[in-house]
Amino acid sequence: MEHKHTHVLADGTIVTHSHGHTHSHAHTKAVLNRMSRLIGHLESIKTMVENGRDCSEVLVQLSAVKSAINGVSKIILKDHLEHCIVDAVRENDQKTLEQLNKAIDQFLK
Repeated sequence: MEHKHTHVLADGTIVTHSHGHTHSHAHTKAVLNRMSRLIGHLESIKTMVENGRDCSEVLVQLSAVKSAINGVSKIILKDHLEHCIVDAVRENDQKTLEQLNKAIDQFLK
């Protein structure tokens, strides 16, 4: 998705440029690895339920997955703040800042 920006510099010069926002951040590989492990963990919990394992054991494993999801979310948020949001503030990109606020509201529900 390409996003065009128009800026008016202090001297009145109008500058227009666009970004192809491709989210290639420093931690993408780590996030993908963690997501793969999470998917595997969820599959094993599903098997536990199918095999009639004790509910307490299932709950402990679900808690571990919840904690791992929070960890991945923190990595993604930190990466987003360090890259996209720094650029958005620099470029006065209000749309990106509003999207972050909406995402944080959803995440914290």
